[in-house]
Amino acid sequence: MLCAITHVPSPQLQHCELTFVESEPISIEKAKEQHKNYCAMLERCGVKVIVLDENSVLPDSVFVEDPIVVFDEVAVLTSMGVVSRRAESEYMKKVFSQYRTIERISLPAKIEGGDVLKIGKKIFVGESARTNQEGIQALKTIIKPFGYEVFSVKVTGCLHLKTGATALDEKTIFINSAWVDASDFEGFELIEVPSDEPFGANVLKIGDTLCMNEAFPKSIAVVKTLGYKVDSVNISEFVKAEAGLTCMSVPFICEDISLK
Repeated sequence: MLCAITHVPSPQLQHCELTFVESEPISIEKAKEQHKNYCAMLERCGVKVIVLDENSVLPDSVFVEDPIVVFDEVAVLTSMGVVSRRAESEYMKKVFSQYRTIERISLPAKIEGGDVLKIGKKIFVGESARTNQEGIQALKTIIKPFGYEVFSVKVTGCLHLKTGATALDEKTIFINSAWVDASDFEGFELIEVPSDEPFGANVLKIGDTLCMNEAFPKSIAVVKTLGYKVDSVNISEFVKAEAGLTCMSVPFICEDISLK
């Protein structure tokens, strides 16, 4: 079974951390409705959705991807690149200790889950505003015994690696090469996102479905033309919080595990 951890939007979402975008008014009521629609999309993809509501005092708590990176063998608590988000990690430890052995990356190593792109046993990690080389090396040390290879990717124009590059399948990357160094994906077919939809490269792959943001119709058209199955949802309020589809859930294999 494929499960996904999500978290309801915090009433404090307006006070979220921003790095590359300017602050805009965020409607919490609209964000809550969009989050419900996002969870419904995951369910259409066959996912068992688990919705948390424990970190609501923390503005960025809806972005559950960043505090933890989950592999089949282990879950890795991240150190987080900004102070305001570090309190999110402890509750994620409590949640995922039901499902995985927990390892932790500690400061001064910095890493966030939004910078970790998993493609089979190849793990690409963005060296970004939130993740440093020490963080990348720390992750490598934890997961190398399980047969994973870790590759560093330079990220210069956006918050996280997956803001500007995600995998359409195990051989194809959808990328904004103005933000992410395309040369770090040697051997992959690279599909460039339309230049007037720079955030369109953030795609959430669930099974054989690619989940995309309705705000980027040209990007959706490109992916559909390539023959992929696409589902889409409106996440406009979360885009104002510098987020994409991948930020808002942690999908993981949960067979034979009693959900609590």
